Amino acid sequence: MFFPIADIPKPPGRPYITWGLMAINIAVFLFVSLPATRAQVNLSDPLLLEYLRALGVQGRISAREILQHISAHDLLVFQYGFRPANFSLQALFSSLFLHGGFMHLAGNMMFLFIFGNNVEYRLGHLRYLLAYLGCGVAATLFFSLFSLNSQIPLIGASGAIFGILGCYFLWFPKNRVRCVLFLFPFLVTTILLPARLLLGFYLVIDNLLPFIVSRDVGSGIAHGAHIGGFLAGLGIAWAGNHYRRLLPIQRRSGSASRSEPLESLRKICPAVNQGEYDKAAECYFSLTSREQRRQVASRDMIDVGNYLLAEGRDQEALTLFRRLIAERPKDSVLDQAYLGAGRAMLKNPRYLTSAYHYFLAAIDVSIDEELIARARDYLRAIEEGRPIF
Repeated sequence: MFFPIADIPKPPGRPYITWGLMAINIAVFLFVSLPATRAQVNLSDPLLLEYLRALGVQGRISAREILQHISAHDLLVFQYGFRPANFSLQALFSSLFLHGGFMHLAGNMMFLFIFGNNVEYRLGHLRYLLAYLGCGVAATLFFSLFSLNSQIPLIGASGAIFGILGCYFLWFPKNRVRCVLFLFPFLVTTILLPARLLLGFYLVIDNLLPFIVSRDVGSGIAHGAHIGGFLAGLGIAWAGNHYRRLLPIQRRSGSASRSEPLESLRKICPAVNQGEYDKAAECYFSLTSREQRRQVASRDMIDVGNYLLAEGRDQEALTLFRRLIAERPKDSVLDQAYLGAGRAMLKNPRYLTSAYHYFLAAIDVSIDEELIARARDYLRAIEEGRPIF
């Protein structure tokens, strides 16, 4: 048995939204749900009759039996949990902040605490909050597709949290997660696991297989909501990747002539040879097709990218290095492109974790000891939170 306790690397800054969501969930449990579990139902509450009918209770039932088997918490969950057979926009959101017990709450908050900070750092506070709520709604609706006539309330933050895990899975493939391994009484230790391996295990073994076998019938766990949330998170991360990658290119290509003669390809090399990197950069970004860009020497692209970094034109440099990585995955200068892409992200605190991954990739593919040493210096600076220039 194992469970996660931390991920590596940690982003700088404070995940205020993650902390706020945890505080709200814990407060709702302590001050609303927990007291309700110890309170008796009000026999004159009209919601009680609706609750009994939804359960299929027929005939006479004594007040004593009701008080013995039903608490105010049952009615609370019935009212504010999401019931697929009784669609409620309010319940679609309120259900995300209710939990059935301490272990339910603790498990959800542990995963949110471990994995939420990197995703919040990548998205920014407001977009992270919107992604969290959106994934929670998507998870609930996905679950409802398989139980349209159910009156059983769905509660818990796990659908939204699995959406955050979906973002994490796509965005941070080289992160590692520290886990406590229990083989009690023989072994209790900590191990580091690749984040994708761990999250893939939880998705497939703990959720997808039980969902296929049982379809959540009688399990008490909404595996379908977990899967729906994870898919929603993957969609958000994929859209974010493509948006950031395409937008700068679209702005430039709109101002360039699509019928530019092939002779323009040769302009970049003389410009580089003469030290006119600004003209070389302008020429390179005017190229509108992958076929044209592939005719430019990789060494020239690295020189132009490094010039752009030195001039503080980080976004242009990042676009150039990313194009080289995507279009020439087996090139001999790939390690320099990874290093350059990481450097281009260093000045934007939101992208430090992504920069970390680029430096790791540079180390993985390089045989240049000097470049590897530089990449490791950047990694240590990010891990220690030191300023990087």
